[in-house]
Formats: sequence, C-alpha cells, structure tokens
Amino acid sequence: MASNVNPTVRRRRLGQELRRLREQRGMTAEEVADRLLVSQSKISRLENGRRSISQRDVRDLCGVYEVEDRRIVDSLMQMAKESRQQGWWHAFGDIPYSVYIGLETDAASLRVYEPQVVPGLLQTRPYAEAVVAGALPEATAADIERRVQVRMRRQDRIKDERNPLRLWAVLDESVLRREVGGKHTMAEQLEYLNEMSQQPHVTLQVMPFSMGAHPGVNGQYAILEFPEASDSTVIYLEGVTSDLYLEKANDVANYSVMYEHLRAQALNPDQTREFIEKVAKEYARG
Repeated sequence: MASNVNPTVRRRRLGQELRRLREQRGMTAEEVADRLLVSQSKISRLENGRRSISQRDVRDLCGVYEVEDRRIVDSLMQMAKESRQQGWWHAFGDIPYSVYIGLETDAASLRVYEPQVVPGLLQTRPYAEAVVAGALPEATAADIERRVQVRMRRQDRIKDERNPLRLWAVLDESVLRREVGGKHTMAEQLEYLNEMSQQPHVTLQVMPFSMGAHPGVNGQYAILEFPEASDSTVIYLEGVTSDLYLEKANDVANYSVMYEHLRAQALNPDQTREFIEKVAKEYARG
C-alpha cells in the first residue's frame, strides 16, 4: 500500500460523499436501506466511516442515487478499494483504538486535554511501558510490548521534519504528580516534555491544582483537524471498552470553546516549562 493512503480517512471521505449524494436525491437513510434490503444502521455506519465499504456497496448506492457520471462512480470505487487496505498499525495485530490511530496519522493538528497521564505522543518508552502495564494489569508482556511499539510508532507524526503534527496539549497538574514507573522514569519523562515543548509545532500548558474547577473536569478529550477542507473536525473521547467520535458542528463548537477556556486558564508555555522543571528536579532528588 502506498504510504500516503490512509484507509480510515478514505472511509470517512467516501462516507461523506455518499451522504452528500443521498441528500442530493432527497432520500433518508431509511429509504435507502429499504431499497437495498439492508438495515438503516448499515447505511449510517457506511456514511460515518465506521464500517468498511466494499466496491459492491458503492455500486449499489450509486445505482439508488442514479449517479450517471462514470468518472464519479470510478472515483468512489477507487476510494472504496483504498479504504479496505491496511494502515501501518494493522501489522501490530488487533489494536482497540485503530480508528483513532488512523485519524491521528492523517490529522494536521491535535488539541488534547489530559487529566491523568502524559499524552501518548509525548511519552518516553519507560513511561509508556509503565502506563500500559498499570492500565492493563492482566495483559501479557507480549501484549504490553506490542502496544508500546504502536505508541512509539505514532510519535513519527511529531518528529516528521517535513510535515509534523501540530500539537497543543493542556495537562492537569496530576499528570506531573502521578508517579508512573518510579522517580527516575518521571524525571526523565518530565525533562522530555520540556524538550519537546521547545519544538515550534508543540505547545504545552499545565493546569495547576490551584486553579480549582475548570472546563476539563469532566475528563480527557481530543480535537483532531485535517488538511482537507472536506474532512470534518473530530472530537475524540476515549473509553475503556469503546470510544466515541463526535463530528456534528454543534459538538465540535462546544468542545472547541471549552478548550479555549482551558488554554486561557492554564499556565502559559513559559510558566509551564518552569513548573515542569521544578517538579522534575523534585523527582531527581528522590
């Protein structure tokens, strides 16, 4: 597979185009499902990019929507073919959050609020090993290593010199205070955070305990934006057994406004570096 083909993003773009064609015909998802003798939920999953789309699905839908331009049909068929190919993460086996990895791999920018642990894109290997082992107490050593390898590979987006992911992260102070992997690991991790925060495409802020209640108290979330104007912004909410992806304009607007309040209330980047350095020294002293 060509390195620039991202199956997750292809599914989203194809789903958006199929939704546009349906709406142009003035049809509901239920009407389309009745015509094709499938469930309405299948049509919805195809349109939101959460289900793999076959070329047969595209052919049948184009028939229902009376798409006569062969160039459009061929383009959609090609997207369907690419959407069924595998991204780099599939080489590591069944990864529960593979949809998110696909989105992150193709995103132009990522805004994230983390209340518990350092974001995966900024974790050192020892810290990542300790986080995964602690979060999955029944996982085997092989499973832990596989997840850590995926996490390290994801960091290629941050280190890509030609097209790095623009990352803005607001961390609760508890992220710095939670001793993951021991004092040495924490000191090393915090020093790495400060090092990465010097990169022009990485902005880091800490939300101190002294701020009290703030817009992030309800938990972690991420906002992913994409280089193509046709790709809608995605709000990602991580769960234990399943994740939630929000794309409706109202949801995106609400979370974006909430993130602006978080950034305004947190320490600024310079204050954040000073704060992290202070805590890192506390760990280094043991």
